[in-house]
Amino acid sequence: MNYNILHEDNHLLVVNKLPGEIVQGDKTGDEPMAESLKRYLKEKYHKPGNVFLGVVHRLDRPVSGAIVFARTGKALSRMNAMLQKREVRKVYWAVSGRRSAVGCQLHESGTRNQEPETYTHLIHYLKKNESQNKSYVYDLPGPGRLKAELKYKVIGQSDRYQLLEVELLTGRHHQIRAQLAHIGMAIKGDLKYGYPRSNPDGSIHLHSRLVEFTHPVSGELISIMAPVPVERVWGVVSAGADG
Repeated sequence: MNYNILHEDNHLLVVNKLPGEIVQGDKTGDEPMAESLKRYLKEKYHKPGNVFLGVVHRLDRPVSGAIVFARTGKALSRMNAMLQKREVRKVYWAVSGRRSAVGCQLHESGTRNQEPETYTHLIHYLKKNESQNKSYVYDLPGPGRLKAELKYKVIGQSDRYQLLEVELLTGRHHQIRAQLAHIGMAIKGDLKYGYPRSNPDGSIHLHSRLVEFTHPVSGELISIMAPVPVERVWGVVSAGADG
């Protein structure tokens, strides 16, 4: 185990997750990050007995980037409360094919703002299909549909791809993946949501770039930025991007 630790204190642990790593156990039986990180803490601090480590939020297996764990029950309960109140800022980077390359028509709720430095605000309604592990996007409310909000802007591009900065305003299942695909900007490698080709390693080009919040115990502002994976497309589209 050789995790890239972005932040560590007595109450929190923030790790830069690699695509393919699993946060919590699933039917594959692969060891989740939560378990291997408990081992890391046990060995580093010579802790006897069981080590507590709570998952504050999750990232899908093919997604990379900053993920927060809580080392104490107090931190976990307070972070959960902050998430409920939308007091944790979460910013993602996503690579999509330029719309001409993907061949999709642009469709989005509300008005599109064309100014390059301004975020476009998306509001949709998502309904999760449990058997398919997939969320479907609707423009109007309905039974079982949860309101999903995000904002995005283009911050980089190449001949074939564009780099989007996405800020989540709600936390729905596969929200970024589903909403971007719905407006014709499916994330590179994301076959589930309509991108035409997979990535060789099974990843998708979605990265948890920034998490920012008030520390649940000390009260200080915590702002953590996660470097993107060392990979050709990430390198090309992110060259010169802010941050």
